[in-house]
Amino acid sequence: MLRSIKRFALNIDFPLFKEVMYLAFPVIASNISRVFMHITDTAMVGHLGKNQLVAVGMSGMLIWIAISIGIGFRIATQSIASRRLGQQKFSDCGLALRNAQLLCIAIAFPLSLLCFYYSDFIVSIFLNDNNVIPICINYFSIVSFSIYFSISAFIFQGFYTGIEKTKVLMYVTILSNILNVYLNAGFIYGYENLYLFFDSHNISWLSIIWSWYDFKELGVKGAAVATLLSSFIMMASYFLYLLNDEIRSRYDIFNFSVDFTMMKRQFIIGYPQALSEVALNLAFVTFYKIMGIIGTTQLAATQVVFAVAHASFLPAVGVGQACATLVGKYLGKKNIAKATQSMIEGLRGSLIIMGSMGLVFIFFPHFILPIFTSDQEVISLGVRILPWVGMIQFIDAFAITLWFALSGAGDTKFTGYLGIVASWGVFIPLSYILGIKLNLGLPGPWIAFALFLIIEASLIIFRVLQGKWKHIEV
Repeated sequence: MLRSIKRFALNIDFPLFKEVMYLAFPVIASNISRVFMHITDTAMVGHLGKNQLVAVGMSGMLIWIAISIGIGFRIATQSIASRRLGQQKFSDCGLALRNAQLLCIAIAFPLSLLCFYYSDFIVSIFLNDNNVIPICINYFSIVSFSIYFSISAFIFQGFYTGIEKTKVLMYVTILSNILNVYLNAGFIYGYENLYLFFDSHNISWLSIIWSWYDFKELGVKGAAVATLLSSFIMMASYFLYLLNDEIRSRYDIFNFSVDFTMMKRQFIIGYPQALSEVALNLAFVTFYKIMGIIGTTQLAATQVVFAVAHASFLPAVGVGQACATLVGKYLGKKNIAKATQSMIEGLRGSLIIMGSMGLVFIFFPHFILPIFTSDQEVISLGVRILPWVGMIQFIDAFAITLWFALSGAGDTKFTGYLGIVASWGVFIPLSYILGIKLNLGLPGPWIAFALFLIIEASLIIFRVLQGKWKHIEV
């Protein structure tokens, strides 16, 4: 064991590590920008009150259940595009994009309408507090219309990552997130309140950027409108990048043909991950519901901690996505040794990122939590949870990176079904038993979360070592 750890630590393939991180950096920047958007949303809404914080947090989780179907679309598109890139079948990369976007139209539009018309029923399943439910419904019904835009954007991300154009993700995400912050500030608080706030701090000149229009104070509804507009801008920006001469001609983007055989293959690759993501996000919503039963303050603290934790695991997701592209590309070139080493170097990068952030969570929780809420009860509970989250970052690094690596190889059924079984066979039952039945309160579900990650990471490592992913054709 110690020999294996030593070999991992010392036998670094610097050129390949550089290739992984070079490809990952724009995705990391994109994900950090997305984290900043989420943090900004949480901080802005959190200062409206505890009920508003819980309502927006739960609405975001519910919308993400629907949007997470796009993870399957993204993985299928990236897997095909990266493999065809390695095989130098460039027009097939564009074909994979068109296939996925057609599937998106067929599935995402009806899903948006379903969530909108049944928003009252959906929200009432997961919330008990009558003070929170109406606020949550208001936000959820508006953001429902962003489902199509978000899933379409996921597909574009899979395409651009698969063809190693990850800088596009960085540019588009940063642009849309800046817009989101701008619109959030105006729509949530209104121009007049923003002016008074800046004027009281002798920086009234900052209010000039909102002065072109008299934004009205809309509170939580304003946050929803800002998110919807930002989602549309993100999707539209990704589409505009297709007009780039190199991308348009090399990948035969506007051929307008589809391949139903390839589409079927993409569906086979993508549906296990889509089902897994939906199941996992339903599990987290149920986790939130269990926390809500324990107490609204405990739920608010959990939401804030997850907002902070995004700063760690989303950059690691960027490394995982880069790793998936390289695994797919080198398998396309029939270079299994390079594909294997890509996994190792990707894991190294994720451990550096998540480990560093984990140490920050462990040693400095008192400095982090007050950024997101002024509620002292929420801060006190959050300070207890965040160091625990910091400790399990090292385990999560294995689960995230190798999950993406297997997906890049097309081995999606194992990881997909594992996610479903582990979340609903371990995570949720144990959360309920420890948190409510055994009356452990707040720590109970978080212990269950750690056990869930240990089991998932261990089985994914076993699957990688088993080596079946090396022989999968996509």
